[in-house]
Amino acid sequence: MENYTMEGRTYRYYGQDAPLYPFGYGLSYTTFHYRDLVLSPPVLPVCANLSVSVVLENAGQWDGEEVVQLYLRWEQSSVPVPRWQLVAFRRVAVPAGQETKLSFQVVAEQRAVWAQDWRLEPGTFTLFAGGQQPGQQTRVPSEVLSARFTVTGAVRPLRGC
Repeated sequence: MENYTMEGRTYRYYGQDAPLYPFGYGLSYTTFHYRDLVLSPPVLPVCANLSVSVVLENAGQWDGEEVVQLYLRWEQSSVPVPRWQLVAFRRVAVPAGQETKLSFQVVAEQRAVWAQDWRLEPGTFTLFAGGQQPGQQTRVPSEVLSARFTVTGAVRPLRGC
C-alpha cells in the first residue's frame, strides 16, 4: 500500500455522503430538547481552552438517557481535516419533565492539525452540540445546536503551548 490518505476511505474525510448509522444513532422512549449553547470565551488565544455549556431538557413523559455529543468543525484549515471532529460526549440520565445544565471543556489540543508536526492555527470554528452528528438525517427528531468561536494569534506548534 502506497497511498495512506483517508480520502474516500472513511466518512470523516472529504465525502458528502453521510454514513448509514453514524455515532449516536438510535431511538429513545422520550424526547430531548437542547437550548442555551454558550461558548466562553467566544474569542480566545491560540493556546487557550474553550468552555462550553448547554441545557438539556427531557420534554417527554418517560425518564431517559441521552448521549450529548460535541463536534468541532474547522471553517478554514491549511491542511485537510475531517468534516467535523467528535471532541466530547457524555451519557446523561434526565427524569421526565426535568432539565440539566452540562459543562464541557474543549482543550486546545483538540483543535490541533497535522502538518509535519501537530500545530494550532488561528481561525473560525463551529461547535455543534446535540444528540447526534451535525446534519444527520433520522426519523427521530433531535436538535443539534451550533455556535461559532474565533481563535486569534499566530500559528504555533502544539508543544509550544
